[in-house]
Amino acid sequence: MYVINVIMIISANQPYFCPYPGFFYKACRSDVLVLLDEVQFPRGTTWITRNRFKNDQGFLWLTMPVWKKGLGLQQINQVRICREGRWPRKYFQSLATAYAHAPYLVDHLAFLEEIFISPRDRLIDLNLAIIRYLMNSLRLNTRLVLLSELGLAVRGTQLLVEISRALGASTFLASSQARKYLDAGLFEESGVELSFFSFEAPIYPQLWGDFLANLSTFDLLLNCGPKALDIILKGGESQAGKPVPLSLVPSSPTPAI
Repeated sequence: MYVINVIMIISANQPYFCPYPGFFYKACRSDVLVLLDEVQFPRGTTWITRNRFKNDQGFLWLTMPVWKKGLGLQQINQVRICREGRWPRKYFQSLATAYAHAPYLVDHLAFLEEIFISPRDRLIDLNLAIIRYLMNSLRLNTRLVLLSELGLAVRGTQLLVEISRALGASTFLASSQARKYLDAGLFEESGVELSFFSFEAPIYPQLWGDFLANLSTFDLLLNCGPKALDIILKGGESQAGKPVPLSLVPSSPTPAI
């Protein structure tokens, strides 16, 4: 007799530019990661357009220029990249120089160049390509779904509840930092368990002196290559006794005792 506790875990996140390792830890703990492309694009600084790398000076900030003036409020999937100027080549050269001695740069150099040189018009298309590339490099098989594919027109916690219902999820996974602004009662009323996780930036070998935490996952990948996913998993809290994504359920289940 075999017993499998079938649980479908989903999570949601804005489509960050070159996300940090915690983004992929969340993806690893989920069967489905929903990218919130149909919510309002933030007016101020945002991880959707920028992230941190590392060079001999410390933090190397790269910010994607986008069109905002005169466009009013935009949804994330409406934001367009501004291709004016010489920044694409400058950004690529900055990364190539900063990581020239990284052990795994050669494995990813072509894609790093493609990020900035490609003619993609919409920011969401670029960020989605980056997220998919990093997931593939980390060997993550979590399914990605865009919010715009679900046809939902609600906001706030109710949006996350409706996403869970639309995808048939039994559990919604969120960062422990989100606990203070999520309405747990709405999940309970819908029969969806609300589960939280914590992530602490793992330390790994870096170039250029003292360790800097929570850089783009590219920093981890270029320095540690195939060990990157194991390092990310070390940054998560112990998951013993917590829901396990279907993607992590062993193909040969343990017999019930």
